[in-house]
Amino acid sequence: MEITSATAALAALGQTTRLAVFRLLVEAGPSGRMAGEIAEALGLPGATLSFHLKELVAAGLVQSEARGRHVCYRADFAAMNGLIEFLTRNCCGGAADVACGPPTDACAC
Repeated sequence: MEITSATAALAALGQTTRLAVFRLLVEAGPSGRMAGEIAEALGLPGATLSFHLKELVAAGLVQSEARGRHVCYRADFAAMNGLIEFLTRNCCGGAADVACGPPTDACAC
């Protein structure tokens, strides 16, 4: 991940509703959740959820898939892990004996 992509991802996650949506999608795993389920779980109006999902998709953190008249959203785990790797790339100056980074098996979903 490059700094421009990381900045966009962090900006998207820097808003409480979007962070809640993203965490819900991470919890759902690769199967994702339908937009209506997300709105119900978080108590969000459809238009508000749509706005926040659009921002997460634009930041590359969430993918969408049309299923008839409905849309399923899922976290992009490769992008999430890429962001974690970007943030910890030079952790502790690269000292292998210092455990300051995330576990190497971050999320292998």
